Amino acid sequence: MTANVTAQRIVIHKPGGFDRLTLEPVVKAPLQAGEVRIAVAASGVNYADAMVRKGLYKNAEKYVGWPITPGFEAAGTVAEVAPDVTDLAVGDRVFAVTLFGGYTSELVVKRGFVFALPEGWTMAQAAAFPSVYLTAWFALFELAHPRKGANVLVHSAAGGVGGALVTLAKIAGCKVVGVVGSSHKVAVAQALGCDHVIDKSTQDLWKEAERLVPQGYDVVLDANGLSTLGQSYDHLRAVGKLVIYGFHSMMTNNTSGKTDWIRLALDFIRTPRFSPFTLTEKNRSVMAFNLSDLFDRLDIFEHGMRDLLGWVADGRIAPPETQTFALADVADAHRAIESGKTTGKLVLTTGAQA
Repeated sequence: MTANVTAQRIVIHKPGGFDRLTLEPVVKAPLQAGEVRIAVAASGVNYADAMVRKGLYKNAEKYVGWPITPGFEAAGTVAEVAPDVTDLAVGDRVFAVTLFGGYTSELVVKRGFVFALPEGWTMAQAAAFPSVYLTAWFALFELAHPRKGANVLVHSAAGGVGGALVTLAKIAGCKVVGVVGSSHKVAVAQALGCDHVIDKSTQDLWKEAERLVPQGYDVVLDANGLSTLGQSYDHLRAVGKLVIYGFHSMMTNNTSGKTDWIRLALDFIRTPRFSPFTLTEKNRSVMAFNLSDLFDRLDIFEHGMRDLLGWVADGRIAPPETQTFALADVADAHRAIESGKTTGKLVLTTGAQA
């Protein structure tokens, strides 16, 4: 190993199952203007990372290609700054968002995507924060714009983005109905602030949704895909908004972590298409986005983080619940997140001081 190898990262050389995740050395490169080097203590794990591994996340190939290191967020201490970065110092405790590359013990990122660690938060909590909360913030405040008192339905309300959506919808003054997939998640969704929780493992999801809000929902937030997308749309009220940010139920796979391509193709064919004529007639909106396409919009990131860190400072956003795995055990983290049984956020740790 050469002297300029200072760190390790997870690398995927070609798409596939859990065995594609390999731990490899990183060769240190000099910083470019405006860059910050972070000694990473913790990296957030998101369902999108599993899609990257499977080759189903189109922006991974668009922006990086193979081989690729997944990961959109990390926390640690500043190890080095470029000469033109004057407002950070070595040793500062920070977290960052990154367009891939987060599964690493050393991250280089532009200064604009680095933020001070919230007071009292651990590295794992900070690493679990930005991706899910920026996703939730964009869905609610840039797209849906719910009014105070609006009825909001949140799928996967005990998960990472789902939990963040519940928290932010309550900050916006909404009435929140959360949906969970198993009974052990009900208490988690309630603790996050849901006014009502539907456990679809024991209840008829849509009958219960209609009973709770007979007039239909002002906003439905759905990352499931085929399994709920059509009914989510059908349960909007007039001028209601469906916000789509993923297709999780279409990506369910076997224990190897590999993609069932036949099932995926069939689900793709059966996925609802929304006609502009029908949208106009029913007076409803369907919106969708991908956070990785927003990295050239630093203004949006700054606005979102300003709002979010303000709510952290005044106590309206609590440190997220985390479950940690060693960086070398990333395959176990991917198995866990794909199981659908986890709550909160999964985080990889490097062994650096937290």
